Amino acid sequence: MKALQWQGVNKLAVGQVPDPEIRNAGDVIVKVNRTVTCGSDLHLLGGYIPFMEKGDVLGHEFVGEVVETGSGVRNHRVGDRVVVSSFIACGHCYYCEQQLFSLCDNGNTNPAITETLWGQAPGGCFGYSHAMGGNPGSHAEYIRVPFADVGAFTVPDAVTDERALFASDSASTGWMGADLGGVKPGDVVAVWGAGAVGQMAARAAVLLGAERVIVIDRYENRLRQAEKFSGAETLNYERTEVEAELRERSGGRGPDVCIEAVGMEAHTPGAQFLYDQVKQQLRLQTDRPAAVRDAIHACRKGGSVFVLGVYAGFVDKFPLGALMNKGLTVRGAQMHGQRYIPMLLDRMASGELVTEHLATHTMPLDDAPTGYRMFKDKEDDCVRAVFLPN
Repeated sequence: MKALQWQGVNKLAVGQVPDPEIRNAGDVIVKVNRTVTCGSDLHLLGGYIPFMEKGDVLGHEFVGEVVETGSGVRNHRVGDRVVVSSFIACGHCYYCEQQLFSLCDNGNTNPAITETLWGQAPGGCFGYSHAMGGNPGSHAEYIRVPFADVGAFTVPDAVTDERALFASDSASTGWMGADLGGVKPGDVVAVWGAGAVGQMAARAAVLLGAERVIVIDRYENRLRQAEKFSGAETLNYERTEVEAELRERSGGRGPDVCIEAVGMEAHTPGAQFLYDQVKQQLRLQTDRPAAVRDAIHACRKGGSVFVLGVYAGFVDKFPLGALMNKGLTVRGAQMHGQRYIPMLLDRMASGELVTEHLATHTMPLDDAPTGYRMFKDKEDDCVRAVFLPN
């Protein structure tokens, strides 16, 4: 079958790979209808997560049709239209029982790398390096889905593929940030990053009752989307002193909840960006933490910071003193999609949550290398590039 393969740092190509096969009784094979780029994929493309092998298939956010089921599958039949959580979870271990699905003990079949890096291994993820299990990704005509009764969800008839696609990861990740960040009615919430995840976090905060939601970015097209589709206020950090403006909009205190939706290649104006970039390129630090630093400094005393952006290892100049002395609660996680996707599909069906606007560029899988270039370089105001494998 046809698939998009990682060929080396900043090198992608569409090639032929073996068709997936049922391996375990709980597997299904899904014919991929739509699959979409993600900002975290750019870390793989750029070589910042050094556990890729030439020929690996990328992609972890997708919707499709079940074409084959294992003998133990109970919730799905051939012909079902499904959206699949990007993180793979068994549904039965201690962490799954706590609804911490991305921490599943059984979803990552190659835990040694992350146990060495982080002390313990998270769950597995589609198309996200051998540190996360080495699972073939969704930028392909077909994909094997393990633990399908746990991680695949039937899409309601009222929800189109274009809308359901983003329940797979972006909407689930964004909602998790607002939920586990503790957003409650009356809060002032600030979100760093107006990509798909940041917009979804902002929309979740609005629906959870926040009084004001403010999204921070430098790309005007993304900020306009956040205003129109999330109901948020916006700030362009290249034109505004963000911390002062956030205090002005929050009674002088700072936001109650700050959500970081940028990740390890964060941009910031001024010399600090060059400092971080040089250290990252020389591998003196693995990640650029500018957005996390800004969130910690801006957050009100006693407030909450949630880190949604993907980070791999170690950072410099982390403001631990501010975190401790301001009494902040800081959390982070990979997405617990199985926890949120059914609710998100219901909200999509009712019209409360729309996502189609995120898919600014749709193209055949053959054009995926071009789509990634447009996505990375923000060409033609690209927010997300969607690929059609079939």
